[in-house]
Amino acid sequence: MNAKILGPCPLLLTALFGCLCAGGCANDSKVISQAVQTNQGLSPAVEKDPQVTAYMQRVGQRIQKAAAEMDRAHQGPDNHFNGSDNSWMFVNAVEFHLVNSETLNAFTTGGQHVYVYRKLMDICDTEDQLAAVMAHEFGHIYCRHVQAGMNRQIAMLGAAGLAGVAGYALGGKDNGGEYAQAGAGAAMVAGNFVGMGFTRKDEAQADEWGFQFYTRAGWDPKQFGVFFKKMIDLGYDKTPEMMSDHPSLASRYEIANKRVAALPASASQWRQPEFLNAPQFKDMVAVADRAGKSMPTDQQVASASKVLQALPRSCLTPVMQPDQRKAQQELLQKAEQDSKKKAAANQ
Repeated sequence: MNAKILGPCPLLLTALFGCLCAGGCANDSKVISQAVQTNQGLSPAVEKDPQVTAYMQRVGQRIQKAAAEMDRAHQGPDNHFNGSDNSWMFVNAVEFHLVNSETLNAFTTGGQHVYVYRKLMDICDTEDQLAAVMAHEFGHIYCRHVQAGMNRQIAMLGAAGLAGVAGYALGGKDNGGEYAQAGAGAAMVAGNFVGMGFTRKDEAQADEWGFQFYTRAGWDPKQFGVFFKKMIDLGYDKTPEMMSDHPSLASRYEIANKRVAALPASASQWRQPEFLNAPQFKDMVAVADRAGKSMPTDQQVASASKVLQALPRSCLTPVMQPDQRKAQQELLQKAEQDSKKKAAANQ
């Protein structure tokens, strides 16, 4: 673990600030509101090509439809059926975005937004692989993992002063005092961005229910674990699982295959054609790549891309990647600079 990072959330993000300020647990309303703010900040990096946007939403809506059917059948973990209204998750309410980033990642803010990075789409060979990742991310929404993550952070940090809490969370055990003074600056850098790190249990549960959504939506069950295998082949599974907060890619690949073997015979009736076959999918990837190259490269997009790079990648890789650590360190440095400028201006 990096000495200047504490816990699964490397940035103390707006979700945590909002919950602490409100003095209560993270309910759906708070998470949805924070997700909207996050999307406003990240929108400059979201690809706007209508063909790509429509395709991402079609895949996402098919996942939502399958999940809605399971919700009506009262199928899901206890935290999905916690007495809250679940309708905000369905009726095509969640937006699935493709963001213009060379970082390999996908994440959800837990509200009505899911983000897939263009680099991830680039390495997918088929729609099935992309749909598997998107179904996993929707699994986090269905299981309310961001809400749970926020509450874990609140419980861990307790009633400590907000600015000091921010600094300690960023500074870590050994450097908390040093970074506590930069708490206000860190809050400014975090801005509207939300990103909760997930636990090993969260990831396993998102895989479990994501597999159900993916399979019942009609994609090939045997392809669900293929993306994990691809990540392994690319060298993203080097840390032993016992040393990580997240399940190894190898274990997730193995479990996915076991789930395929355990499917009922009736599962064959769930199969539906992909929206795009393999050659057509590669054509769509090419469209997305061209759209990304034509996007403006002003400072606003660059800033959004930096935060995208710094966000947790627990859904895909069990360990922090070098570019992720570098982006986090650069944001921390900017936080210190902003804090000093603000202090000087107030003198």
